[in-house]
Amino acid sequence: MLFLKYLLMIGGIGMIVVAAGILSYDLSLEIRYRRMMAAGTTPLPPVPTFRWRTALAFAMLAWAPILIALSIVVVPSGMAGVRVSQTQGTLAGTLYPGVHFVAPLLETVELFDTRDQLFTTGSLEDGKNAAGAVVKAQPLNVQTKEGLSVGLAITARYRVDPRHLDYIEANLPKPIEKEIVPPVVASTWRELVPNYTVREVFAAKREEVRARAAAMITQKLAADGIVVKEVMLRDIQLPPEYAKGLETLLLKEQESDRMGVETDIQQKQVRIAELQAEATKVQEVKQAEGAAQMHVLQAKSESDAMQYTLPLKEKQIQQSKLEAEARKESTIKNAEAAAEAKVIDSKAEMERRKLLADAEADRIRVTAAADAERMKSEAAILKQNPLLINKIVAERLSDKLQIMMVPADGKFFFANDVLRGMNVANHGSQAEQPEDSQDK
Repeated sequence: MLFLKYLLMIGGIGMIVVAAGILSYDLSLEIRYRRMMAAGTTPLPPVPTFRWRTALAFAMLAWAPILIALSIVVVPSGMAGVRVSQTQGTLAGTLYPGVHFVAPLLETVELFDTRDQLFTTGSLEDGKNAAGAVVKAQPLNVQTKEGLSVGLAITARYRVDPRHLDYIEANLPKPIEKEIVPPVVASTWRELVPNYTVREVFAAKREEVRARAAAMITQKLAADGIVVKEVMLRDIQLPPEYAKGLETLLLKEQESDRMGVETDIQQKQVRIAELQAEATKVQEVKQAEGAAQMHVLQAKSESDAMQYTLPLKEKQIQQSKLEAEARKESTIKNAEAAAEAKVIDSKAEMERRKLLADAEADRIRVTAAADAERMKSEAAILKQNPLLINKIVAERLSDKLQIMMVPADGKFFFANDVLRGMNVANHGSQAEQPEDSQDK
């Protein structure tokens, strides 16, 4: 639609330009003709005529697209408009974003920005003016209850109510972001802050002051068709002397709060210690009561047990007596049996020794008889071979003794005397043997 509007506008202007061109061309021909006549030039061209009707037709026809184009109004997004009549003034009703038709040459459309806008005071943030240049916002200076001047950094977020654009156009000065909002915001804060002290504005009742200011600004601007969404108190610039004193005071208050917290903690610790002591006392009492009840129960159980223990003990004593008597009888019987066993053992030992003596006597007799028979046989053999005695003597003297055979009649041989002595001994023993055998 906007393209159509511009196309119609260009077409109408083009027609007017064509009409003006036709008249200009005809005028140039007329001037040329007059110059030729004055110069006496022959032959003369035909007398030119002005095409007034053609030019007027183009001019009158050009107004049709121009008027149609002027009747088309396009309201862009984020904007709203209100119609202003040359005869009736501001007309009721709001033109929202889109295409609208108005009476050309009689009505105009005033556009308003319906998006959120910000009014800012204070030196914390930098802003830009309409030309795009960076400007430094100045704080809003107000006086408190003590008469001290403080600087407020304020931001008000607002927008124009599209439903009241006709009222705004007819009654309020423009632009409203410079003529309406700043004075209302400043007057509200300067009216409200003097009711509070610097300390209340800075810390104690800061939110309360902001909420009251926001309510008052909203109420005042709502009457003018301006919707306030939010009022922010970003910062407060205190006087240097007061800031220093307030800092000291705040430090003291913090110290006082810290001491109060420590006192509360100590009191709670004391209370906890008291409760622990009471709990310990109650626990000890309960333990003592439990121990006493336990002793009572034990005494009762022992008393009840004694009723059954005494008969049991009596029975045990009787059983012990019976066992002692039985052990006594068994001991006597055992002693008698042991004595009998000893008698039997002694008798058996005597019989055994007697048998052993008889056996030893028999063995000695047999051995003596065997030795006598052996000696008789040896004597007979030695009698037949006397030299065997020397050999037997030599063998029994030592295993390393060497035997040498020498003649029996050697005069200078030392063994002759020995051999002779042995022969004499052998003859003597042979002479004694018959006597011994007779004695036996």
